[in-house]
Amino acid sequence: MKRGYQITAALTAFFLAGAAQAHSFGAHGAGFGAGIAHPFLGLDHLLAMLAVGVWAAQLGGKALWRVPLAFMAMTALGSAVALSGIALPAVEAGIAGSVPILGLLIAVAARIPVPASMLLVGAFAVLHGHAHGSELPQAASATLYGLGFLLATGMLHALGLLAGALIDQRLKPVWRRVLGGGIAAAGAMLIAV
Repeated sequence: MKRGYQITAALTAFFLAGAAQAHSFGAHGAGFGAGIAHPFLGLDHLLAMLAVGVWAAQLGGKALWRVPLAFMAMTALGSAVALSGIALPAVEAGIAGSVPILGLLIAVAARIPVPASMLLVGAFAVLHGHAHGSELPQAASATLYGLGFLLATGMLHALGLLAGALIDQRLKPVWRRVLGGGIAAAGAMLIAV
């Protein structure tokens, strides 16, 4: 078991390490590591992606994987739209709005059919992806950066799924509603600020 922790630590350090600065030519923050870091640096991105996982766990069944995968696929599409130079209206407002809406869906234990759930998170994901693509560091590899933020998105969804599962197994369902309410409240505060 100890060996597993060492391998995990080594791989994490490898993937999060930046490029050697001697050959970066001003491309500070570019590449895979910057892509991984991006979703963790904005509270709106972080909360929305966690909430997608928690809500998918709450929905259960086919939604368990389809909802997070729909978010990831549409995040990639939104990023491609941004990289192609197409602007979308109200991206920041849509991202900010996604947090309280997803939190409320968890808090009220909303039971929406899987295709509609995928469509809803997909719409939010296009906006999140557009922001990721728009903030691509100058001289970065779009492919490596994109793979990084998609990996981070998947990790945040997995954490949300895990939180939802742990609540089901160890706590009363009311705690998931409390968590959803907290996410919604944090989202409302982000909009207000």
